[in-house]
Amino acid sequence: MYSMKKILIFNVLFALMFSLVSFAQEEQVEEEEPMTPMTDIFEKAIVEEKKPVEYAAIREEDVLWSQSIWRIIDCREKLNFHLYYPTDDIQSRKSLAQALVDGIRNKKIQAYDDENFAKKLSISKVTERLGAADKEVRQDKIDGPGDTLIIQKGYVSWGQIREYKVKEKWFFDKRHSRLDVRIIAICPVKVFKKDNDGNSVDATGSDMDNLARQELCWIYFPEARRVLANTTCYTGKNQQANISFDDVFHKRYFSSRITRATNVNDIDITEYTHGGIEAILESERIKNEMLKMESDFWNY
Repeated sequence: MYSMKKILIFNVLFALMFSLVSFAQEEQVEEEEPMTPMTDIFEKAIVEEKKPVEYAAIREEDVLWSQSIWRIIDCREKLNFHLYYPTDDIQSRKSLAQALVDGIRNKKIQAYDDENFAKKLSISKVTERLGAADKEVRQDKIDGPGDTLIIQKGYVSWGQIREYKVKEKWFFDKRHSRLDVRIIAICPVKVFKKDNDGNSVDATGSDMDNLARQELCWIYFPEARRVLANTTCYTGKNQQANISFDDVFHKRYFSSRITRATNVNDIDITEYTHGGIEAILESERIKNEMLKMESDFWNY
């Protein structure tokens, strides 16, 4: 009988302890913070931790020939869509323009006024050229005569950054026996039209003849490579095969047109041709001439 009482007491104590543990677990579950939502099934870190591909060392005595080339990248071409989109602010994606401006804002990239890097630009000046600076606007009063001064918040229209100017140095390296290239500078170009109030607005397909262009800023490309190497570029349907913007330029995954080559007069192609088809043919001639020169060096 005594043993039965001990067993009964033990069972009661066990049940009480079990209920207390269950209650504590329930309290613990209730106190847990909600999970942070993810837009993917895993955290992506490969591109974010990537370093730019190091260039091979170049000695002056190994360079048999060199020439400066200026190009224009038109983001309206399908082959350049991966540089242009997205045109809206998306948390997990950036266009090339967004990546460069964010680098300037975070003081990882220095902006310059020209391709010779003679004058530095502040982020406020870059923001002003983007059309995103706050403006003072006078507005008529609703409850009486006169007007009042209000601050109109600026808005970045990323869709207006539709072109990029690129300055390159092409050279033949006899040490490695190849024609090679280094990008020296890159410049986002704002393409827009003016409305009746003088504000810049997005241009449509019917506005091709009345477009205005403004250079946003010039950026020393080797300095920007670290930022571009850590920014994912979405290139196709396979999101796991996406690469960085630095890879895009290093592997030449873009379409462009030559607008100028080193010349005595230091002028663009359009200044010594009639533009249009003539300028395109001259651009192709310069490109073919460089390829032929590489072949000549190999024969030599």
